[in-house]
Amino acid sequence: MKYNYPKIDLHLHLDGSILPQTAWELVQEQGIEVPAKDLESFIPLIMVPKNCKDVNECLERFEIPVQILQDKASLKRVTQELIDWLVKEGVAYAEIRFAPQLHTRGELNQRDAIDGVLAGREAALQEHQEIGIGIILCAMSIGAEAINMAENLETVRLTKEYLGKGVVALDLAGAEGIVPLSNFAPVFDLAREMDVPFTCHAGDSQGPETVEDALNFGAKRLGHGHHVYEDAALCQRAIQEGVTFEICPTSNVCCQSTMGYGEHYVKKMYDLGMRVTINTDNMTLFDLTLDKEYDHCIHDMGFTEDDILQMLLYAADASFQSQGEKESLKKRILACKKGA
Repeated sequence: MKYNYPKIDLHLHLDGSILPQTAWELVQEQGIEVPAKDLESFIPLIMVPKNCKDVNECLERFEIPVQILQDKASLKRVTQELIDWLVKEGVAYAEIRFAPQLHTRGELNQRDAIDGVLAGREAALQEHQEIGIGIILCAMSIGAEAINMAENLETVRLTKEYLGKGVVALDLAGAEGIVPLSNFAPVFDLAREMDVPFTCHAGDSQGPETVEDALNFGAKRLGHGHHVYEDAALCQRAIQEGVTFEICPTSNVCCQSTMGYGEHYVKKMYDLGMRVTINTDNMTLFDLTLDKEYDHCIHDMGFTEDDILQMLLYAADASFQSQGEKESLKKRILACKKGA
């Protein structure tokens, strides 16, 4: 179904949302060897398989996208094309996130990678004034925190430098559970010191203890976070602190961090009064759009269209936009609610 709302996607990864045709063209142009002879046989290499075992197998599907995004031109192209795609899907506002340090295998440094993405954002927004786009820079959990702490702290400093220039916040993404999330406290200590807004992946493949760690960092937004529901006291803390959860149902189902749409905690969280939002995570990786995700919400998870509009209001409030931009977006959402 097509939902004619001002849709918002707060949790959207650039490298998991490259148009398949573009990815195939870049692989060929760059001479990257892949076990595929044409687009049809290539697409499964950048999509999560139906029998995916866990989040870590899902993360393996990022290798080819990251490999082809090691130059400014490619970063600009895929960013511009993703924004074009979002416009076609009727998205009013999206925050696209990526990890600059993953794009430094060749000649680029983190600053170059950011410049490439921002160039794509600027080119797209010149054509599409109807959409708002913020860029979130991801620090990465790739193992023991000491492995890339210098790179992560550099990402924090660059986030501060680029705030107001298209970049809106910091995130910590990557594999959960290799080391305790609390080990990454220095990343968020520096972010708070520099007054950098942030979100944090937590409570997806791991339990509520990672959500507690993220809240202790001072996070008011969490990527995924659905396993918070397993700790009633922590749910109440999240409500009291006004924490918003960037829920990505299809991602959670595909990566086996929940057993199915009907078993997902998000509706129970919503009914408790928690501020939950619905997002795609990776549009190409999961063959997904917000319309498809809303269909699952209504047909498989017990939500109504009014619930979706309420979650869009939560998303507008939690977005890293200015207060004026939030209020303008909320008015558009409320207009849909009144007409429902």
